[in-house]
Amino acid sequence: MQRLEIRAYRESDEDNVVALWRQCGLVVPWNDPVKDIRRKLRIQRHLFLVGFSNGRLAATIMAGYEGHRGWINYLAVAPDYRRQGFGRLMMDEAETRLRETGCPKINLQVRRSNVEAARFYRSIGYAEDDVLSLGKRVIED
Repeated sequence: MQRLEIRAYRESDEDNVVALWRQCGLVVPWNDPVKDIRRKLRIQRHLFLVGFSNGRLAATIMAGYEGHRGWINYLAVAPDYRRQGFGRLMMDEAETRLRETGCPKINLQVRRSNVEAARFYRSIGYAEDDVLSLGKRVIED
């Protein structure tokens, strides 16, 4: 098993992060990844983490806490690094940092079509809540 070094995101990571998100299918037409990164850097930037293995970007995770719930976004593990525990390591680090802020519960959303991601989250203790997720875009990307 390869080693993963986790640290806070740096601006110099941007191109590699966006490329990883594209490679992992996380970029959709209605979300501009560069704008998402810039927005995150204004709020709790210490909760935007990147993981490197052998000097190469292997994983990312973006977490946040608004005082009631924590949220996980953009968990990505490069295909070459999957099945090595990197996703779990990234989640563990994000959960630790959220817990340190006093966060009592963490939520995340998975597209219904992403069966593999849902399976992963269930395997590390996440369960489907009996809620309807609603959203409203207030700024068009």
